Amino acid sequence: MIETASLFELENQHGSGVYGKRPTALVRGEGVYAFDQLGNRYLDATSGQGVAALGHCHPAVINAISEQAATLITCHESFYNDRRAALYELLASVMPADLNRFFLCNSGAEANEGALKVAKLLSGRAGIVAAKRSFHGRTAGALSLTWTQKYRKPFQEWLPAVDYVAFNDIEAARQAITEATAAVVVEAIQGEGGVHPADDEYLQALRERCDQTGAMLIIDEIQTGFGRTGTWFGFEQAGIVPDIISVGKAIAGGLPMGAVCWREAHGPIGRATHGSTFGGNPLACAAAIAAITTLRDEGLVEEARSNGEWFINELTALNLRSARQVRGRGLMIGIELRGRVTPALKALQDHGALALPAGLNTLRLLPPLIINREQLSFVAAAIKEVLG
Repeated sequence: MIETASLFELENQHGSGVYGKRPTALVRGEGVYAFDQLGNRYLDATSGQGVAALGHCHPAVINAISEQAATLITCHESFYNDRRAALYELLASVMPADLNRFFLCNSGAEANEGALKVAKLLSGRAGIVAAKRSFHGRTAGALSLTWTQKYRKPFQEWLPAVDYVAFNDIEAARQAITEATAAVVVEAIQGEGGVHPADDEYLQALRERCDQTGAMLIIDEIQTGFGRTGTWFGFEQAGIVPDIISVGKAIAGGLPMGAVCWREAHGPIGRATHGSTFGGNPLACAAAIAAITTLRDEGLVEEARSNGEWFINELTALNLRSARQVRGRGLMIGIELRGRVTPALKALQDHGALALPAGLNTLRLLPPLIINREQLSFVAAAIKEVLG
């Protein structure tokens, strides 16, 4: 095993430099816990950036990966495949309404790239409307949708024009969405932007305006999808159906995967208009089947709703002197602080809990959906110690 100091040195010497790293080497995971090289245990309330909805190394996912790895790892979509077909069927069964056309890819950012292409092909238009405070990924198309200047500004000259409007501002959205608009792109809950849920009335108004103008409503469910908010997808809580959704993170139990999903009423897109070498490979499909089936059969979506409501109430009742507000849905929770979030993240880790930032002053919690209330109480106690 590489010594910790040498491990840090090797990553710093050869890494790209784009990641701000914590001085911790995580080397093992089990359920809601992650372990560092020194054997310290942490309750992982990040779920590996929202990926490990079933926790780390869930037996169903391990078994599916192991069996498929010994059978067939790769199969391009120019051939049919049994695991891919089974995943399509399973996805269609958990999607609301007729969201049952899928393009499989390798990440959430790729899913947003694909969603933009689908919207362009289906609408024949080019205009894009997105929300301020948004984050949709770092590849060129997804980056053009991302409001945060530190991500977008260095590459602004290469990016397509996007009309940004205030999040949850119905009138601003109505004015921006016209007959020239191809796509309106919004997150069900803004994650990186501070864990701000979209109001039900706002999503309903977007749906109505898109119907009036013929624009495609795209909802980014990359972080909120597959039970995180207490429903399979965050938009369901507004009682609407978008034209297109993008998903990723939790879809495959920890393996890289994303998907674009759109309504059957719009039909397929043209042959060779998009593609992916690794998208829909049997290994990722087998992991996704195991992950989605486990979420469904173990009632974890419903658990996320009830445990999330309980946890938000517990955190609110702490009356934290360093916090302005607790907000979120299900097990996607933000605590807006009165100061910078980075010291709080470090102090929480010292107390045995891992959390994420959401902007400069919001602490974000994305615990695995398998977490129980005793474990959530541990996180709450650590937060109380750190934030008073």
